[in-house]
Order: sequence, then C-alpha cells, then structure tokens
Amino acid sequence: MKSILVTGGAGYIGSHTLVELISRGYDPIVVDNFSNSSPICLQRVEQITGKSVKCYNADIRNKAVMQQIFEENQIGSVIHFAGLKAVGESVAMPLEYYNNNVYGTIVLLQTMQKFGVKTIVFSSSATVYGTPERLPLDETCRLSTTNPYGATKLMIEGILQDLYVSDNSWNITLLRYFNPVGAHESGLIGEDPKGVPNNLTPYIAQVATGKLPFVRVMGNDYPTPDGTGVRDYIHVVDLALGHIKALEKMQSSGVHVFNLGTGKGYSVLDVIHAFERACGKPIPYQIVARRPGDIASCFADCTKANKQLDWQAHLGIDEMCQSLWNWQSKNPNGFEG
Repeated sequence: MKSILVTGGAGYIGSHTLVELISRGYDPIVVDNFSNSSPICLQRVEQITGKSVKCYNADIRNKAVMQQIFEENQIGSVIHFAGLKAVGESVAMPLEYYNNNVYGTIVLLQTMQKFGVKTIVFSSSATVYGTPERLPLDETCRLSTTNPYGATKLMIEGILQDLYVSDNSWNITLLRYFNPVGAHESGLIGEDPKGVPNNLTPYIAQVATGKLPFVRVMGNDYPTPDGTGVRDYIHVVDLALGHIKALEKMQSSGVHVFNLGTGKGYSVLDVIHAFERACGKPIPYQIVARRPGDIASCFADCTKANKQLDWQAHLGIDEMCQSLWNWQSKNPNGFEG
C-alpha cells in the first residue's frame, strides 16, 4: 500500500488525523516545519498508536526537500494541512500568509505533478463563505472572504479547481471545516496555541486553569437566542474521520467539495456553560463590545457529506468540552509543559 503524505501532520487537526489513519492500517508520512506545532506531539501520537511516525522536519516551500520526500517514499496521496491559520495575524501579516499558504501549496502541487501523485485532500475552511449568504451554509453558497487567511484558503481552492480543468485525472477533495474543538480521549494530544489563544474554546480552557483571568464575550446584542454569537463547533476526532472518509469514498477524478460541521449552532454562552459542566467550576466572563467584522450566526448544512461520504459528526458540545478539559488539565502548558 502506498503512503499518505500528511503536510502539517504535527498540528492540531493533522495529529488527530494521523492517529485515525494509523489505527486503520494506513502508513502516513509527515512533513512539518514545527512553526505552529511541536515534535513532542508526534511522540504522543506514537504513544497512542504504538507505531513510529516517519517525519521530515521541513518547510513545504523547500522544493529540494519536497522532491527528496517523493523520491524516498512511495506516496499515493496527500492530505494537506500545512499553513498559517490565525485570522487576526493574517490581517497584520498578509504577505507571510500568502507566501506560506499559497506559494507553499503551489510547490506541493508542482512536486505531486512531477511524480504523478494526483490525489489530494485539502484542509479548507468555512471562512471561504465570508458573510453567510443564507443559513445553514451549503456547498453552493456564495464564496467571499473578509481577511487574508480566508483569502488564502479561497485562492488555493481556485488553484485546485484550475488544476483539475487543466488535467482531468486529478482527484481533489476540498473540506470546508467549521470550528474544531476538543482533543483525543487519551488527553495526550490536543490544541496547543502559541501565546494567548485566538479561538474561543482554548481561551476558555486557559481561564479554567487560571492562566487567563476571564473570557471576553464580544457582544451580547446579536439577533441570537442569548445575544451572543452562534457558531458550528465540531469535535476534532469527527473532523479527522472526515478526511479518512474523503480518501476512501472519493476514488474518482474530479473536484469534490464538502462541509464538515455538526449542523448545529452553539452560542458563546452555550460553550462557556458546557465547559463549566466539564470542569466543574464557574468560568468568569465579561461582556465587551462586538469585534469588528464578526457575524451573528454561522452553521453548516452537512447533508452532502452525510450522503456522499457516509460521514456525520457524532460528538456534541459536552463531549467536545469534556475532552478539551481532559487535555488542558493534564497539559496546562501544552506540549512544552
């Protein structure tokens, strides 16, 4: 069986996908420059699975190393996670995001093309929908972006679409994630943000451990049930399984596009209260002004993935928060703690 190259495999979603791949008998190979991740994460994956993980400490923009990886291994397909991923940072550092995410993908695709590897599952994002045209969001909704991070995801989707037009033998799957939450049940791997977290749930988790004083709830005057923003959160293990379904079900050439979410919207206060249940203590929070550019609600229609991939999310907000607390309480300082 040919190997699966997992770019960014030491990252949050990548590492959970590695565990699920290995547990199903696949042979993944990782390339990661560890700018957003830790080598310790791969040691933990080996601990969970009992299997060693072959890893190249390299940047996918390095053409020579990418060629070396394909020369040294029988690679049959690629799952592409590698990329910078913070919305706020992308606004401050747009050139770095375009260089890393877009140029890095071009180098990857050129190398795949050279070695005749034409199956790729791309880690896209619900950010490509911008301000929702309608809810729930399905794969036919209008695409637009409100920040450079989202623009890189949409641009890469366009590059992949154009690549297929030029060569119909490519098998391309675009997975548009909603908001990944949670951790592996072992508590050995989970989300390990650098510095102050940008996302809600790791921020709540650090408030629960005492690293941060309180949660800032940005706006309570939205047209939602409790006035706070509503989002679609998905357990990272459900998300990881979506990649495996994409590899197994999408065997024909084409560009296949799927939303991966629960199809349910949870408000900021819903998430805080679920985390309180998970950790058994109150989570202090303060209501502050809305954050510019935020929208009231965003959640997915995942009917297409349900039908064509035979995939659906099984874990709810309580399981997401329980697994996140299990990880955070055991690793209050992340992998380097």
